[in-house]
Amino acid sequence: MNKRVYGIIGIRAKHANWNADFSGFPKSTGDGDFFGSDKALKYPMKKMWENNGEKVLYTKSMILAGEDYRPRTLKERYEQIHETELKQKKGKDAGTPKKEVLKNLFNSVDVKQFGATFAEEGNNFGITGAVQISQGFNKYENMSVEEQHILSPFGRVKDDKNTDQSSLGTKITANEAHYFYHFVVNPRTYKDYADMGVTEGYTEADYNRFKEASLISATAFNTNSKIGCDNEFTLFVEVEAGVYLPDLTSFVSVDELEGDKREISLNLELLEKIESKVKSIEIYYNDALLDIKGNIPKGVKYFNIFTKERIGE
Repeated sequence: MNKRVYGIIGIRAKHANWNADFSGFPKSTGDGDFFGSDKALKYPMKKMWENNGEKVLYTKSMILAGEDYRPRTLKERYEQIHETELKQKKGKDAGTPKKEVLKNLFNSVDVKQFGATFAEEGNNFGITGAVQISQGFNKYENMSVEEQHILSPFGRVKDDKNTDQSSLGTKITANEAHYFYHFVVNPRTYKDYADMGVTEGYTEADYNRFKEASLISATAFNTNSKIGCDNEFTLFVEVEAGVYLPDLTSFVSVDELEGDKREISLNLELLEKIESKVKSIEIYYNDALLDIKGNIPKGVKYFNIFTKERIGE
């Protein structure tokens, strides 16, 4: 793939908790800014690929161990998805060739997209991913945190004969939040690995796989805390290979309109100044709940983020 891609992925959380910290509250910085980690965005992408039958290495999976069950180790997960044994060098046995391990790693869809730190004895690799995603900060000023108390239907054992009152649980959500992530796709990252013959490099098919996940994976991922989280906005800016752009989320703001309607303002003046080096700009959004305005270059194509149908034709 002979181009770089920059963009923004926007996630809307309505009475939901997109990314909780260990206390259960939405993650925030020391300055009080709410954010979602890149892991929170990558996880539903991985689950979507896994549900589609693709090989995903860095995700939790369980295994029976005698009368108990536990999470697989990295080695066990590698062996499970690639249906092979990862042998260590021992005596005259040279172990699994490193080239074979690297090929298998690049055949894992999440490693191909995001890279990997693979640390197993005799096989230690650090692969920088072609796709890099920032932390996603909330741009909606009226976000607040809501705490609900939940009554458990079960009693708690007090002693051998009695139980006490049902225990309480807590569910913590945000009233409304709009998280925006910056991302970059750099296909040249894998040039050395392609020269070694362990991958064909980052291809157009790899990019389309990431693009699809960027549009629907959060919407498709419905856990108890994340029901209410949707992909609401995605910007793709395809440029020539030697063009470098800053964090595009710096040029985004969210304002309230009537009712549930919100307005995303974009200042993409920078793209107008390098117009000859921009191959295409596409914006996918939920036009039922969002209006898009601002300094946006001519020729931008707009699509409904759910149906992929062109808007404005």
